[in-house]
Amino acid sequence: MPADRNDEIHKSLREHLAWWGLRHIESDAAYFSWQREVFTAEDLAALHRSIEAKRAATGGSSADIAFYDLTAQSRFIPALYSQRYEYYLEVGLRIAAQLEGAQTVLDAGCGIGLLTTFYAQRCPGATMVGIDRSPASIALARQRAQELGLSNVRFECLDMDQHELSGRYDLIVATHALLQAEQDPGLPSCGWQDFNRDLDARAQSDFEQRTRVGLRLDRLRHVLAENGRMILFEKTRQLARRVPFQRALAARGLALLLPPEPIRYRSIEEVTDDGPLYVTGLGSSSNVLPWDEWPEPDGAPPLHVEQLQSVRVAQDQPLYENHEASAQQAWRDLPAKQVVAQVTRKETDGRQLHVEWGWAGEFAYLYCANTFDQRQLVVVDQARSAMLETYYQEILGEPSMSKQGMVR
Repeated sequence: MPADRNDEIHKSLREHLAWWGLRHIESDAAYFSWQREVFTAEDLAALHRSIEAKRAATGGSSADIAFYDLTAQSRFIPALYSQRYEYYLEVGLRIAAQLEGAQTVLDAGCGIGLLTTFYAQRCPGATMVGIDRSPASIALARQRAQELGLSNVRFECLDMDQHELSGRYDLIVATHALLQAEQDPGLPSCGWQDFNRDLDARAQSDFEQRTRVGLRLDRLRHVLAENGRMILFEKTRQLARRVPFQRALAARGLALLLPPEPIRYRSIEEVTDDGPLYVTGLGSSSNVLPWDEWPEPDGAPPLHVEQLQSVRVAQDQPLYENHEASAQQAWRDLPAKQVVAQVTRKETDGRQLHVEWGWAGEFAYLYCANTFDQRQLVVVDQARSAMLETYYQEILGEPSMSKQGMVR
């Protein structure tokens, strides 16, 4: 996208967010100060109760609806939704850039219509429809659309889990609406040694059913026009969730039109890695891209064991530490590796866990891996090897071995 167009969309979107009353907050302290000005003690207690009920709910949407109904009160909007200011900027920018040429647009899970009304403003010739299962959110969206003078957008209260959709759309947008089961671990790899996953139809079906993403995608796919596009952005940064989500898309004939784009944004001071954002489409275009089931390249530093002698760190710090997928290759590349102790076992949540510690030349290392793609490699010098043995036992939940067994 040309830089000048990018800047124009950003400027327009910031103005739109300001119209809604949202602000860009730089610090938690500033945000909580604002929060104390807006919310009474009773308001905060009600919000916390609703959040806990939403987290604890299983097998139903009533707690979700109650939460979003509560947060859709006009006086709450600026303070509550400003937490996601950067989310709206990053996602809204990218979707707005994809709207050109769309005549009928569905925003599934539109909430209070904050971004839907922005899209409607930018594409006055298109017909926009926003759906959400929260009655209070839809009521507010309708009110704000009227205040903005928008005649090309309408909002409907509809729960995709309960009802079929109607109409036909050449563009469907769904962001943080299809795969909100954040605690679901996803689809495990075949073993802790790599990131490969079997084409297991039953495991895939189980994932789609328990997260409801299969039903939701089926209903969206049913109203997607021939050669239509679908833009999706869900909490699928973890490979174990990304792979089955991508397989669910591919199984419904949705092909990848652009490289998936991971998106990082701040929620006040907390950095959030979501995505990637997918632009998918129907049809037999020769320009489609292959689905990638490997970990994203990460920013962890490469391991150069020969350089560790010159590394200076605090007494309780490792010479090298990597919590990313690349830790697996770094572990494989360790020279003169001698394993002192290792355990591979199945955890209560179903994942296979492998933990080992040992020596790589004159350095001690600890490596931890599981079948939900978590990796960790820690390397220390000989004088700090005791900390790795202690850490090893802590991971396994076992009493520490005698220190005599750690002397090399």
